[in-house]
Amino acid sequence: MRRRCCSPPVSRSPCAAPSTATLAAQAQKEVFHNEALARIDALMHAAVEGEISEPPTIAPDGQSWLVTADAIGEWTGHDHAIAMRQAGQWLFATPATGMRVYDRASGQFAVFSSGWQKADAIVEPSGGLMVDSEARAAIGALLLALRASGLLPSA
Repeated sequence: MRRRCCSPPVSRSPCAAPSTATLAAQAQKEVFHNEALARIDALMHAAVEGEISEPPTIAPDGQSWLVTADAIGEWTGHDHAIAMRQAGQWLFATPATGMRVYDRASGQFAVFSSGWQKADAIVEPSGGLMVDSEARAAIGALLLALRASGLLPSA
């Protein structure tokens, strides 16, 4: 086989490269990629276990919590954040205005606007001088639908 004078010799070995050193940043790219996937997984269809001020004593990976304004312990300085447990560590997401999560403890959605806001319970109509059973039935059905969708808390 004839070799050109300007080109390096062709090696048949895939490992015979001029340098096999991997830069430190290249070796750690999977860590950042995995953390990004964990955040996407937790925030894409955000649901939290509840709202508390300090980490629970037992928190399996995959659980998320809303951090209250008076956070303590490991969560100090992360007021109003979403704390996500991944690979035995806490990751924190700072909420943006309009962000919505489902709170499993209260059974309703919370929306972020200078803090987490939840709808107050609405008292069903009762009593009064004139009873309109049809109107009460309609209002009751609306309240039932709003509670079932998580927009209002359970009575």
